[in-house]
Amino acid sequence: MSEKKERLAVIRHSTAHVMAEAVLKLFPGSKVAIGPSIDNGFYYDFELSRPIKEEDLAEIEKEMRRIVSGNHDFERKVVSKEEALSLFADQPYKIELINELPDGEEISIYTQDGYTDLCRGPHVANTKEINSQSFKLMKTAGAYWRGDVKRPMLTRIYGTAWEKPNELKEYLNMLAEAEKRDHRKIGKELDFFHIDEENPGEIFWHPNGWMLYSIIKDYVREKIRKDGYVEVNTPFVMPRSLWERSGHWAKYQENMFITESEKRLFALKPMNCPGHVEIFKNRLRSYKDLPLRMAEFGSCTRNEASGALHGIMRVRGFVQDDAHIFCTEDQIPEEVAKFCALLKDIYKDFGFTDDKIVVKFSTRPEKRVGTDEDWDRAEGALADACKKCGLEYELQPGEGAFYGPKLEFTLIDALGRPWQCGTIQVDYQLPSAERLNAEYIGSDNAKHHPVMLHRAVLGSLERFIGILIENFAGALPAWLSYQQVAMIPVAPTFNDYAASVLKQIEDAGFRAGADYGTDNMKGKIKTAQLQKIPYMLVVGEKEMNEGTVAVRFRDGRPQQIMKVEEFIAYLKDKVDNHFVGI
Repeated sequence: MSEKKERLAVIRHSTAHVMAEAVLKLFPGSKVAIGPSIDNGFYYDFELSRPIKEEDLAEIEKEMRRIVSGNHDFERKVVSKEEALSLFADQPYKIELINELPDGEEISIYTQDGYTDLCRGPHVANTKEINSQSFKLMKTAGAYWRGDVKRPMLTRIYGTAWEKPNELKEYLNMLAEAEKRDHRKIGKELDFFHIDEENPGEIFWHPNGWMLYSIIKDYVREKIRKDGYVEVNTPFVMPRSLWERSGHWAKYQENMFITESEKRLFALKPMNCPGHVEIFKNRLRSYKDLPLRMAEFGSCTRNEASGALHGIMRVRGFVQDDAHIFCTEDQIPEEVAKFCALLKDIYKDFGFTDDKIVVKFSTRPEKRVGTDEDWDRAEGALADACKKCGLEYELQPGEGAFYGPKLEFTLIDALGRPWQCGTIQVDYQLPSAERLNAEYIGSDNAKHHPVMLHRAVLGSLERFIGILIENFAGALPAWLSYQQVAMIPVAPTFNDYAASVLKQIEDAGFRAGADYGTDNMKGKIKTAQLQKIPYMLVVGEKEMNEGTVAVRFRDGRPQQIMKVEEFIAYLKDKVDNHFVGI
């Protein structure tokens, strides 16, 4: 974490304590739970003495500013367990936390302006370090205590805090822009998809949205075919015995949808890797077959909590552009480097150049499988691969998967927001004798276990489409647009000419439609603009007589008159080169 991020985390956590003090003053008798700093802000959970209203947030903010202006020190004190239990005798949630602490563990409290809270810290030295014009309370939500639906429902108050007022202003402006770009709103406006309230986390793709989905899928399919992948398809439902052998039943069962048939348990697959190992094992493999790059647009289902679902960004049913590379240990650096080149090439076509990609190297976690020797080799091979392709990365100690280290690729969108998408992970465990026992015959005629590289470029196609919609505010590049061209005759007299031009454009392989409706020309142009169609071809008497079209551009640049074949050549160049724009 950078120094600035650490500083902001301290300010936000301290502001959360100030908010808790203000809430207790305005809601006497309330019970306090927990209040951490989070990305871009903080929250605190309360059992309030009365229901909270929207206007209460302004009153809480006002009280917070009064507290901050008092220049109160944050005073830390270490207390015994008995003292802590006595101090918080009227706060049941704090009592529960205290009783769970191991014997002998240090217990610290922080006090400002007479308000005392149980906390490890750290905090700012004095409330004057919290700028009274640099924080804002954002919203309230319900939250079960400890995330357990069987425990009390608490009121969570969210806020944001920054060092300077201009930083708060920039953040609020970004949120306003993000609201305009919300993929759920734009998805509805462009008739891309809907999600039924009675079927949460599952997407109904409409024709426009499915066209976009298919364009992306076909594009990726062609890219990986050229890069030496073979495409497979594995069952959507697989038996418990397979998931037990892979280790997922023990570690991931709560996120699986389970079904039963003929007194046997099965699971809807939450990931594709065990199925790919089964294909690898189905016949005798030789070292000459390696590396084997096995890809699948795998339909997966995960039992996500309904409260965690978010449009098409976080769903229960999704498709991954998944692949697994079976290789020898010596082949790891070259295969990782090859994957990184593919990934960057794909991201560039979607508008994410190198300066918009952040790479993170996650090393061995505390809870893991495999020997330290395995991890040394895997981390070393991954580091060598990064060096081989000149890949710079941020180190994330302890954040690797339980079976191996990984690289994570985070995309930065037009609003500066990070989205973790691609990944490649080195796995010695799943193909091992202890797990799924994948084998090949080496050059020494002996049996060996391959190394398995788990990798994805886009991740979930659904989530990636959501990211694209928000990044481009729905105005997707021409090569991705579900409809690239709108033909607009200025009067019914010119419908036949519009139809002849439309046929030429469609015959050239482009997605186009014509508006033969009764609206006037301005109304038709406005409709096409609302649909975010890149090119509007307006035709009237002059265009019909001269075999031309008046090209209007979605981005508002000056109109151009082009011959039909000239426009087709122009569009072909933009689409073939995956130009990020129109």
